[in-house]
Amino acid sequence: MHNKIDHFAIGADTLDQGVAAMESALGVTVPRGGKHDAMSTHNCVMQSGNESFFELIAIDTDAPAPGRTRWFTLDDPATQARLAERPRALCWVVGTDDLDAVIAASPVDLGEVVLFTRGDRSWRLTVPKDGSLAMGGLVPAFIEWSPGPHPSTGQQDLGVKLDMVQLSHPEPETLREVLKTLQVDHLAEVVEGAPGLSFALSTPKGDVTLD
Repeated sequence: MHNKIDHFAIGADTLDQGVAAMESALGVTVPRGGKHDAMSTHNCVMQSGNESFFELIAIDTDAPAPGRTRWFTLDDPATQARLAERPRALCWVVGTDDLDAVIAASPVDLGEVVLFTRGDRSWRLTVPKDGSLAMGGLVPAFIEWSPGPHPSTGQQDLGVKLDMVQLSHPEPETLREVLKTLQVDHLAEVVEGAPGLSFALSTPKGDVTLD
């Protein structure tokens, strides 16, 4: 099984809010991406090194209600209150070549597998029906792309690179064991502390951590 970081998501109250905040923090303007019709969300994206990408995501208020709870806790009032203050780290997503094996081996509920399509590409992604995140986002979502180049190859490289996914947990060994079982323990740094997710980045403005 080959697992690697596929992308990571920063949530925003609106894309305009998120773009402005990232301009200030990172020194770049994150380009507009696309819409997720099934979730009534939209995003901005850019490369983040090693065939991965940075995703800025927000509810698309111009889209109709999705008919289901949105992903990444975007419908959760607590998340919405936090995003109203500033953009926040929401989730990291691991790409795999055997999603079914990941789900079968997982010691935690990763949610249902949802098939998404855009143009000639499709992808399968783990999405809990209630819009939650496994262990509050400390455990990644998993994605399996249809054959073809990774989507990041068509995105802009603005000099932002993901250096490390950083996780904190009051019982770090428990989290490490979960990540080890999922074969992703090499992809994140785990420390003891209150539950938290952050991304360490190299940017045109220097080293920046987004949490």
